[in-house]
Amino acid sequence: RSSWLLLAPLLTPPVPVITAPPCSLCPEGAHRFQWIRNLVPEFGISSSHVKVLSSPAEFYELLKVQIKTAKQRVVMASLYLGTGLLEQELVDCLEETLEKSLQAKGSSNLRVSILLDYTRGSRGRKNSRTMLIPLLQRFPEQVRVSLFHTPNLRGLLRLLIPERFNETIGLQHIKVYLFDDNVILSGANLSDLYFTNRQDRYVLLQDSPEIADFFTELVDAIGDVSLQLQRDDTVQMMEGMVHPYQGDKMAYCEIANRRVMEVINSARTRQELLHAKTFHSSQQGSSLLSQQGSHASGGLKPEPDTWIYPLIQMKPFGIQIDEMVTETLLTEAERDARIYLTTGYFNLTQAYMDLILGTRAEYRILLASPEVNGFFGAKGVAGAIPAAYVYIEHQFYSEVCCLHQQERVQLQEYSRAGWTFHAKGLWLYLAGSDLPCLTLIGSPNFGYRSVHRDLEAQVAIVTENKALQQQLHQEQEQLYLCSGVVSSSTFEQPNRYVKLWVKLVTPLIKNFF
Repeated sequence: RSSWLLLAPLLTPPVPVITAPPCSLCPEGAHRFQWIRNLVPEFGISSSHVKVLSSPAEFYELLKVQIKTAKQRVVMASLYLGTGLLEQELVDCLEETLEKSLQAKGSSNLRVSILLDYTRGSRGRKNSRTMLIPLLQRFPEQVRVSLFHTPNLRGLLRLLIPERFNETIGLQHIKVYLFDDNVILSGANLSDLYFTNRQDRYVLLQDSPEIADFFTELVDAIGDVSLQLQRDDTVQMMEGMVHPYQGDKMAYCEIANRRVMEVINSARTRQELLHAKTFHSSQQGSSLLSQQGSHASGGLKPEPDTWIYPLIQMKPFGIQIDEMVTETLLTEAERDARIYLTTGYFNLTQAYMDLILGTRAEYRILLASPEVNGFFGAKGVAGAIPAAYVYIEHQFYSEVCCLHQQERVQLQEYSRAGWTFHAKGLWLYLAGSDLPCLTLIGSPNFGYRSVHRDLEAQVAIVTENKALQQQLHQEQEQLYLCSGVVSSSTFEQPNRYVKLWVKLVTPLIKNFF
């Protein structure tokens, strides 16, 4: 109980600044989402380069294969690296690949960059840091481990809040796993649960050098404003860099904003130039085609049928791109469009709730039943978190009923014996379509933390290709297949009883989990 009192200085949340949507959607087809490229780089690729994975085991095996075959770079951003046997096997794969790379060339071209959260990665005596120190000691020139520390955890607050509770203030929450030119986007962390029985989402983008370059640069930018792990388990900032919790907070956030926005804006400029060049080439190609026949088109790349838009949210640094795009998608979804939205932790921001309740599209919201919540069975105060989520869910469901929106807005609970649920994102089906043309996949949970406290990244994947749309549709169906529809009787079940103290405390602490 006393631990929660330490959060008292932060219990009054700042008033969120809602930015007006950049523009409305264009009229027809998948290209209606091209307004997103006004904010972020647009990467046009072939749908054959996109593969949707479905299981934790598949995700884990892919990580190992990709590490073993990497030649130039391995870049991994996660909340933390676990300390079990499966995680050790990943570290061993990295060591083996680095060793082979050295033996092959004498001086290796392979670079490994790992970005984790400082507080989560430092929890306990055996932690992410101790798992990775042997790599740093053996390959000091090739391995970099960066530990992001939120600038909001500082001074007396940092001294008073104990381990685990200090993670409520802000985290590095991005999950990107990148090997040469192959990129895995997911919500899964590098921990044994996420490799075995915690359901998440995973998309592999193969042979996509521009996308891989973007996320490499993004992780490097965050790494540059993070603490650098040393071989003796100490940490230090790069020379000349403002310290996140000892230095001036405003100066630190301004530098971080500048570094990240440089990555976004330079990639956007590069992609615009590439788009213009490709457009002119295709114009010339079609002219040649009409004059010389089909042989003239042999060297031309096929037209992209799928577009990737990276959406970044780092409110501590004043970056709100993901929030702007998500709000616009929810605002502009037309009548009879269907949005399937999923989150492992149902705690939507007020802005997202208002849009869902006040707009015209149909919503199917998938969330975790108490038994598959990641905090189910936890010790101490954390053990009450699933009950707090039940209370938040009940409040939202009551509001849906009050507005007579039960047909349009439906809640569904994921339930699967022996599993936990961590999937997040959305699938957008245009009116009259049986297949989605857009999905969001990555780290955000659509909650207050994701919008205001943590560093987040996801991608919008927009596709015209029916085969890829079918893959995304099957992914959605497979997740929703393990769910039941929420009704008023759901909250009458004995396992949905919420103690009075949880009801009283939840409004005060809901912005921290």
